[in-house]
Amino acid sequence: MATLTGGRLVARMLKKEGVTTAFTLSGLHIAPILAGCVDEGIRLVDTRHEQAAAHAADAWARLTRGVGVAIVTAGPGVTDAITGVANAWAANVPLLLLGGAAPIFNLGRGSLQEMPQTQLFQGITKWSDRVPTAELVPGYLAKAFRVARAGRPGPVFLEIPWDVLSNGADEELAEAQRLYRTDARQPGDPAKIEEALRLLAAAERPVVLAGSAVYWDGAAETLDRLARKTGVPVYLNGMGRGCLPVDHPSFLQLSRKEALGKADVVLAVGTPLDFRVGYGAEPTFAAGARVIQVDVEGAEIGRNRPIEVGLLGDARSVLSQLEEGAAQRWGGSMWLAALRLAESQKKEKQQEYEQSGQKPIHHFRLAQAIDRVAGKQDVTYVADGGNVVAVAAKVLRVPGPGRWLDPGPLGCLGVGAPFAIAAKLLAPERPVCVIQGDGSFGLNGMDFETAVRFKLPMVIVVGNDAAWGQILIPQRAMHGAEAATRLAPTRYDRIVEAMGGQGEHVEDPWDLEPALERAFASGAVYCVDVAIDPEAAAASGAAGYAV
Repeated sequence: MATLTGGRLVARMLKKEGVTTAFTLSGLHIAPILAGCVDEGIRLVDTRHEQAAAHAADAWARLTRGVGVAIVTAGPGVTDAITGVANAWAANVPLLLLGGAAPIFNLGRGSLQEMPQTQLFQGITKWSDRVPTAELVPGYLAKAFRVARAGRPGPVFLEIPWDVLSNGADEELAEAQRLYRTDARQPGDPAKIEEALRLLAAAERPVVLAGSAVYWDGAAETLDRLARKTGVPVYLNGMGRGCLPVDHPSFLQLSRKEALGKADVVLAVGTPLDFRVGYGAEPTFAAGARVIQVDVEGAEIGRNRPIEVGLLGDARSVLSQLEEGAAQRWGGSMWLAALRLAESQKKEKQQEYEQSGQKPIHHFRLAQAIDRVAGKQDVTYVADGGNVVAVAAKVLRVPGPGRWLDPGPLGCLGVGAPFAIAAKLLAPERPVCVIQGDGSFGLNGMDFETAVRFKLPMVIVVGNDAAWGQILIPQRAMHGAEAATRLAPTRYDRIVEAMGGQGEHVEDPWDLEPALERAFASGAVYCVDVAIDPEAAAASGAAGYAV
């Protein structure tokens, strides 16, 4: 067999895992990997910041339900990517970050960009290590893929020094890596399934709260069947958004507070009981509510509150078991009707704001315009912002699984451009709409140039209130003053135009839909910069985090 460089062996292993695209920012410490990717036919997408490369790899993993790969140079390249890795860690995304490093033979001598790197990631990855020799590159990569995807997914960091990437090793070492991980599913304990079924059958006010694992485990159709069979109300969060059709008889979106506040049994499937649901405690959950928690990670079950039944398993297997065992509808006949009524009352109240003619434009009016225009298409939404996203989440009809991308529980701003780049690369014919605030635009907005450079048309809607609106209002309420929350009035459409895209500025609510129609028809990277009222979201009671 031939001798390959360590960099080529890295690329060969990426190809064996089915990785077709990697995200990077060039640097000499990783040049052998990039050259290897060219030789192996792996597409390289170079971003303007390593954080964006990590975010794009995160989105790639979510949309493919595989491993996303980012390749960054040593020192500041690695540290720039930390935020993207932390976001993937919080969202349980199998991201592989490959970091360059100074050669081992100069270790400790003060080489260019030499610094301790593996330690930085030990708290925010499932595994962080250095590859010590070229011969061990294939085995370390195989382990990285296995660890990232096993059980509850998560990121992995591998540091690969310059000499390891430059030295040669036998090609056979990569060819020998096969069948190195399993895709076996994990059904729930049959006895625990029976306990859960008894509890649900006796419930008068049951609720299903379905999160990201429903998407990751491919359980959307199973959840659909279970909900139709039992009539149980279902609320979706995280990557679970879009996993039920908007007209599903059991799907509800606006009445979750009322549902959880009165439910006697809550079936939580693949969603942590964290801040997004009040940690599963009162008053978000009703006093005396009994919880059935489904998760592939046993350590997650019972975190923050007592759990009546803990089901260890993947979402699709467990939901399928519950569907098979369900012999009757769950809950009283008036329960779902009462929640539907609460839903319609909230929708009616929302519509007052959605039809508002005020200037600056109301957040709800903006969200309604996006829904009316983008809702005609099989669009992927990328949510990157504070109040503008929180409001949009209450209005937009997500067309299907994987069509709503937000950062996840870390609440990390700056995912807009990189997430959209990944989405457009994977589905070039599907429209992508980035919804972001003016604050979040500033974090990775330069990567709209990457979208222009790679000819990836997308629509960017910027809610421009010249402020960190989600912080401004509560800060003022708590402290009676503002601090570090105002931004300069900026035309973000012109910034995108300067990068080679197109755009326009909107101040009148009646101009919103025509502007959005032009944006989606343009075939360009197109920014619609919308002047919104920083006070409006709080005044309508919609300020907060999109959960």
